[in-house]
Amino acid sequence: MDVQGTVEAGFEPVRDAFVRNFERLGEQGAAVAVYRDGRKVVDLWAGTRDVDAGTSAAAAGAAAPWALDTAQVVRSATKGIAAAVPLLLHQRGQIDLDAPVGTYWPEFKAAGKERVLVRHLLAHRAGLPVLDRPLTPAEAVDGESGARALAAQRPAWEPGTDHGYHVHTYSWLVAELVKRVTGRTIGRWVAEEIARPLGLDFWIGLPAEEAHRVGRIGPLPEPPTVGGELRMRPKRSVSQAYQDPESLTRRAFGTIDPPPDENAPAYRAAELPASAGISTARALARCYAAMIGPVDGHRLFAPATLTLARTEESAGPDRVLVVATRFGLGFMLHGPAAPLLAPGSFGHPGRGGSLGFADPESGIALGYVTNGMRKGVTADPRAQALVRAVRSTVTPEGA
Repeated sequence: MDVQGTVEAGFEPVRDAFVRNFERLGEQGAAVAVYRDGRKVVDLWAGTRDVDAGTSAAAAGAAAPWALDTAQVVRSATKGIAAAVPLLLHQRGQIDLDAPVGTYWPEFKAAGKERVLVRHLLAHRAGLPVLDRPLTPAEAVDGESGARALAAQRPAWEPGTDHGYHVHTYSWLVAELVKRVTGRTIGRWVAEEIARPLGLDFWIGLPAEEAHRVGRIGPLPEPPTVGGELRMRPKRSVSQAYQDPESLTRRAFGTIDPPPDENAPAYRAAELPASAGISTARALARCYAAMIGPVDGHRLFAPATLTLARTEESAGPDRVLVVATRFGLGFMLHGPAAPLLAPGSFGHPGRGGSLGFADPESGIALGYVTNGMRKGVTADPRAQALVRAVRSTVTPEGA
């Protein structure tokens, strides 16, 4: 495997794990980056830019390699960067986390949502993971239909009393809140206030001039083994939830129907902060590094905001994912559903692969981006192999 990039001394296990992902877990194209204490210590990439580049002998011969600046759709890893926006607005005094959402978005007060707080919305406690009528792909990206549908939607449970992953609806909820507060779309806000100052190749709404850098994502066949052991089957209750068309699980993942083409230009250009962010691994790691400390003179979160980001707001059985999950204010927290580096870590995986997170205690921030999507929602085995490798470099032997 021809791996490109750099690894600082002491972080060689990350390179070894990255190579094994290609050799044993079917990786087609990917990149991983790690920052420690605001400084890049790992920056690796390998494979092909497009997941389907090797589907024929002819295509394999002409396959474009993953390059230094290759970016990919990172699915729900987008949520972690999007979550930083309302927290930064709170840090600047523009949003009260304990105010009703209707304070900023008056139409939202309808259908029993008067008491939904901004805090509930960010922590997946708003009771709005589904819509009575799913949106078409065109409606999902038009910038209006999603917010209008959610303003009229009645919650699936009493807001604030329980939690369930807002798979797609998180897009329109957070985007509309940010728009009402700032007058800017969330994609523009991220570009102007986060990506530009930090020099990030990260977009919520891909500019046309950057489209040539973005590879195609797609499914990978499941490997028969993971880490030398038989692949674990999902629990029966989880499988049933995904198969039942009436379950919150199926309905939440089916909020856009039919499923959108994630490689389509219109989808990539859409400002969907739950699922359509496009990033390099380097950008994810650098952004998380700036959340926990200075990076080249730039820091995103003040200490109080960092505490908010990783303070538990939701924990226990998730009404949508049907497993126990932990959420802070928009970020997933370390736990069985999303194993990160350590108990104080926070971040967000993308369904089927990508991952971004930070661990303030060790000063570690990691970004992993892939073009090959597997079936799992959170703990992808390739990402977890990289997390374990990073852990081995920062944890004293025997600790």
